Amino acid sequence: MRARQIMVTLLVTATLAAAGCGRPAPEASEDPAVSAAPTAPDGCPLGPAPKRALRGLWIASVLNINWPSASGLSPAQQQSELRSLLDEAVALRFNAVFVQVRPTADAFWPSPYEPWSQYLTGTQGADPGYDPLGFAVAEAHARNLEFHAWFNPFRVSMQPDVSRLAAGHPARTHPGWIETYDGRLYYNPGVPAARQHSVDAIMDAVTRYDLDGVHFDDYFYPYPVSGQDFDDAAEFTAYGAGRTLADWRRANVDAFVQAVSARVKQAKPHVRFGISPFGIWRNQGTDPLGSATTGLQSYDAIYADTRRWVKQEWIDYIAPQIYWTIGFPAAAYDVLVPWWSQVVAGTRVQLYIGQAAYKIGTTTDPNWADAAEMPDHLLLNRQHPDVAGDIYYSIEELLDNRLGFADRLRTEFHANPALVPASPMISGTAPGAPARSPRAGSPAASS
Repeated sequence: MRARQIMVTLLVTATLAAAGCGRPAPEASEDPAVSAAPTAPDGCPLGPAPKRALRGLWIASVLNINWPSASGLSPAQQQSELRSLLDEAVALRFNAVFVQVRPTADAFWPSPYEPWSQYLTGTQGADPGYDPLGFAVAEAHARNLEFHAWFNPFRVSMQPDVSRLAAGHPARTHPGWIETYDGRLYYNPGVPAARQHSVDAIMDAVTRYDLDGVHFDDYFYPYPVSGQDFDDAAEFTAYGAGRTLADWRRANVDAFVQAVSARVKQAKPHVRFGISPFGIWRNQGTDPLGSATTGLQSYDAIYADTRRWVKQEWIDYIAPQIYWTIGFPAAAYDVLVPWWSQVVAGTRVQLYIGQAAYKIGTTTDPNWADAAEMPDHLLLNRQHPDVAGDIYYSIEELLDNRLGFADRLRTEFHANPALVPASPMISGTAPGAPARSPRAGSPAASS
């Protein structure tokens, strides 16, 4: 603990020194592009607060984690809950929400591809009586919040019984698409038709709604469970010629990511496509390009070649879930943030950091019980210009104000509003200055 405190002190000291702490405060800037810097309790500035920074919140629907808080609520109750969550996000000066709208091969909108989600009514396929996605998009935009639709690509059900799915569910009509693993159902990424179905289901929402972004989290192939195998041997025999099983599985996920990217940009070039993967790509001990960590490797465990997606610019942003503390031995926050900064360097892909609000105040790692831990993450981010913002999982734990962190956001880190960063991947030019047109009947109009 003492070693970590010394390290954090050095990091923060460097930040404060860069901001001019210990010297006369600079005169207030009249440049509107420079936000006022918040100050620490000792009066020292915390470093320049960027005018543009993504400030995002995840709102999970699977298992009714966040919204709706329970299945079977009336439309009015569901709408009231979401309005309240969005109002609180605005009060804390967030500028984006990432709302889960396809949690388990189902839909929060009237989809021709998949049934209504069971997390709305308690019964998969039952009409909730309104369009939750349309409502959510409108309510977010009314509050000047970006709306990123969060889709789970391959998870079909949180239970293993296909017969419990709604009649006509694609997993029932195409049993060859699915696999059972660890008590859950999944579309098999190795089946081309299953991948295409997921792409089509996602694109239905993209084309019909005014989304600001398409978002995936870290779930592709399921996380490995000891003693269990993902049974895709038949598909590997059919489609995997010339590759190892691991390379073939990675190629399946790559093909899916690439297909979604191409379809989104073709349909709506202004819609951003981003992914929030597990925080470790590969460990340096396995691959010299990897990070100085010793944790699970997403490249090998769930076949997600996240580094390649960045280098190929298939995505507009990446938001690695760096859900560990500063100095954590297996995967230190202060090791992974600079590593990911180096990955995006030289590309047009933006870097946001996935933050574990749900761990604040817990004791699995004693550092999470320290009220300074999460603020220290944000201070450290300011030393890495490639970090363009943060997304917190999840909204409820953030709003719970654990260890006073929401208060710190309100009064310090989010003391001023921030604009969402412009995406280098989206082309276009700013409109010209407006010009007043002559009124009808005026001399200029009749000349």
